[in-house]
Amino acid sequence: MTDTEHTEATQCIDVVVVGAGRMGQGIARAFLAAGMDVTLADVKEADEDRAPYRKAVEQQVLERLRADADADSGRPPQLVVCGRESAVAQLADADVVFEAVPEVIDVKRDILSWVDAHVADDAVIASTTSTFLVTEIADLVDDPSRVLNAHWLNPADLMPLVEVSRSDRTDPAQVERMTGLLRRIGKIPVVCGPAVGYIVPRLQALVMNEAARMVEEGVATATDIDLAVRAGLGTRFSVLGPLEFIDWGGGDILYYASRYLTAQLGDRFRAPAVVEDNMATHRRGLQDHTGFYEYDPENIAAYQAGRMREFEALLRLRGPELRAEPVLSERPVPPPDTDR
Repeated sequence: MTDTEHTEATQCIDVVVVGAGRMGQGIARAFLAAGMDVTLADVKEADEDRAPYRKAVEQQVLERLRADADADSGRPPQLVVCGRESAVAQLADADVVFEAVPEVIDVKRDILSWVDAHVADDAVIASTTSTFLVTEIADLVDDPSRVLNAHWLNPADLMPLVEVSRSDRTDPAQVERMTGLLRRIGKIPVVCGPAVGYIVPRLQALVMNEAARMVEEGVATATDIDLAVRAGLGTRFSVLGPLEFIDWGGGDILYYASRYLTAQLGDRFRAPAVVEDNMATHRRGLQDHTGFYEYDPENIAAYQAGRMREFEALLRLRGPELRAEPVLSERPVPPPDTDR
């Protein structure tokens, strides 16, 4: 698709973001940077005049746009920041509505009921919640088939990933519509079911808690733990996802490592049944040509060489930064309480 075709394709979509806080502003910037018009609705009810706040939001969103966000477009994208009353007309024309209000179910119920009353019947309604399941959000509107969660990672305009969570009642066509739109603005959507923690928050909670636990136990300093993740774990997993990495190194390595760590550190390291099953049925990854993925023996060498080139390119880019002196000073941590 040429730049002109891209612009024409995205301009025909009317996007309304409901909620003008940090997340709403980031989502608006993401669409503006892709050359799309956006309405950002400030729906906070307050006695004071909200006009100064809305003007400040408009200036902040536009100032933070990348300089080349729409360099090839004949018309710069338009941002409309408005309140509830003015947003009604914008909602009537919306193709996609992102709800980005505070994580309070009563607030979401109020806003989503209001949105549902004013949008067209075929508009997609996407909550950006990181707290509530899509099944709970779907109960707040009349037609759950058009409801899904779109979990953006902060900062929303910069982070490429958006987790799209659908329920059993979500129309698959609406999931395709949302993921297609996200791809068209340069995002990388992944789809998951109505699961607590989506994908990224669930994984990162485990890593962050274990890192904090190692500081608590005196295993290493916060500086060294963070550097180990940035230069090791994070670098590795930015090229090979964790399941691909299991296959790459061999599921048998994880199987035996999990048994050892469980014996030493507890059940939080116990391998799930799928790892044990893969071990028992010789689905250990590359060595068996099957694991979490299937591998064509004739293409394995080319696949491995391609991934190694990715590693090399990443390390050339980030090597100097990773070798630099730490920029933060650690807070002294008291010794662990042995009586706890």
